[in-house]
Amino acid sequence: MAYASTARRGLSCSDDQEDIPMQDFEIYERIDRPRRLPDEVAVALTKAIEGGQLQPGDRLPTEAVLSKKFGVARTVIREAISLLKYDGVVDSRRGVGTFITETTNRSAFRISPGCFEKRKQIIKLLQLRAEVQAGASALAAGTRTAEQMQALEELFAEIERLDALGPDDALEQRVDTELEFYRRITEASDNEYYVEVIGMIEGNIQSNLRSAFLKNAAASEFGPSILEEHRAVRDALAIQDASLARSATRLRFERAAERLAAREDFL
Repeated sequence: MAYASTARRGLSCSDDQEDIPMQDFEIYERIDRPRRLPDEVAVALTKAIEGGQLQPGDRLPTEAVLSKKFGVARTVIREAISLLKYDGVVDSRRGVGTFITETTNRSAFRISPGCFEKRKQIIKLLQLRAEVQAGASALAAGTRTAEQMQALEELFAEIERLDALGPDDALEQRVDTELEFYRRITEASDNEYYVEVIGMIEGNIQSNLRSAFLKNAAASEFGPSILEEHRAVRDALAIQDASLARSATRLRFERAAERLAAREDFL
């Protein structure tokens, strides 16, 4: 789902001005950090529009009101609106306010410069992880315990189950389970430095890039061929083949980076 952006900046209205009364829909939930806040606000507003809670022609509350409702700074609201404006979901009318646009006026899909930059960052992190995770997997093949292998088998089975449900029904669970799978492999390496570096990579994704990471996963990280990449890593660990674990893991993350770079909407 592309983030929309339509609010033309208004205007002579002050940020503190009272807005037209509007229901306190469930979209006004406080947002927990460390997810990137402008993306989360944009997603919440887009879902409200798609769900019919906000209709074409409705005026959005002011920055001050949205800031209070979401529990974030006005700069966060401003950036979220700008994401929505870029895709034509909202529009600003000078001196009046920001309004939801008609569906026919919205772009079908456009990748914003901000999202483009995030994808480049994700590719770099995947390339880094390909090398770091490969080393951790190779060590884990020789040091993992039977109990750790059992936990990996269970996680892989869950990845298969969630993958079968598809991105519409199980996107976040599928992505988070995959992250847990490789995190457990790293822990099985019995090397705290690998754990620390992998934690840094994951932390960067969760704090700054999660929305783009999830959208990419929905588009290109589901299906039989992707499962085969994970299965090869699992199998190498099961037979405790360090060389095979290294190569299978490196291939998995290199291919993920290549798929993202090759997407038509990324070029």
